Amino acid sequence: MVNAAVIASLQQALRDKAAELGFAAIGFAPAADDPVRSTRLQQWLGEGFHGTMGWMKDRAEVRQGPHSMWPDAQSVIALGMSYAPDGDPLALEGDAEKARISVYAQGRDYHDVLKKAAKELARWLVAQAEANGTEMALKVFVDTAPVMEKPLGAAAGIGWQGKHTNLVSRDHGSWLFLGAIYCTLPFTPDAPHDDRCGSCHACQTACPTKAFPEPYRLDARRCISYLTIEHKGPIPLEFRRAIGNRIYGCDDCLAVCPWNKFAQTAARHQAFTAREDLVAPDLAVLLALDDAGFRAKFSGSPIKRVGRNRFVRNCLIAAGNSGNGALAPLVKALLDDPDAVVVEAALWALEQLRACP
Repeated sequence: MVNAAVIASLQQALRDKAAELGFAAIGFAPAADDPVRSTRLQQWLGEGFHGTMGWMKDRAEVRQGPHSMWPDAQSVIALGMSYAPDGDPLALEGDAEKARISVYAQGRDYHDVLKKAAKELARWLVAQAEANGTEMALKVFVDTAPVMEKPLGAAAGIGWQGKHTNLVSRDHGSWLFLGAIYCTLPFTPDAPHDDRCGSCHACQTACPTKAFPEPYRLDARRCISYLTIEHKGPIPLEFRRAIGNRIYGCDDCLAVCPWNKFAQTAARHQAFTAREDLVAPDLAVLLALDDAGFRAKFSGSPIKRVGRNRFVRNCLIAAGNSGNGALAPLVKALLDDPDAVVVEAALWALEQLRACP
């Protein structure tokens, strides 16, 4: 028999401990599956909007909700860490010498930081429960399992899924990394957050590749973040110009969200403070990276996960869009690259640069 007073005390202490560990947001939701979420996921997959992310479809049945993965779960603890940027993420648009890296990838790898803190929080919770004579079990997830963190975060009241499909917080804007803990304790659920997007459509019109067929729906195949991070082959020609100088991810739909005005960098976890060399990196320096140089430069960064070849492919697209003839020698050198995708991107970039006045 679970003692309700003990559970209530643990829940409040858990909120305090989460803040101590650097989490900017925490909320609680029931672990029951949600048929509405499941239907939306099946529709999204059925329309092929997941692109080549086969892992989204492979375990779709488990993504229906916490119970589909773990029937013993009773509660979801939704967690958020702020990575609010210091400056304007759109400031480098059109710069012929600089490359644009998504805000989330300018600091340390969030997978490592968030998971470490979430596991520490989980260990603390187990110890506290045991000290109070309460048995429990739990599982920790940070972007490495078939867990729908964004709708779970909305259900737990830490924000709502905006028209750009990402979670929006009244306190932290669109700048939250998300994680979740499933547990067997019956915590009192927080109220789901109301949708506060209203009539705003800033994120929809900001998208350079028109990746939103309608509000709240994303076609990943057209998304620059997908194209520069998840997509492994040549980037489709129709999107190359729109990519501009974005070489890893895209912040446009997030950056224009008016709720960002409430996001405070004081709430940002210190691990996500941007590295100086990644805020406005020189495209020429990045084009010259070999595999060893790439691994050394991006050690501890989420960028390392895409590998040197895909990263250089992205840099070549940016070079082709730059109109900067000074980059041509670096592009030419990559015509002999052992990776066929890199060579194709170099040929395209060189053709674009030759067409510049």
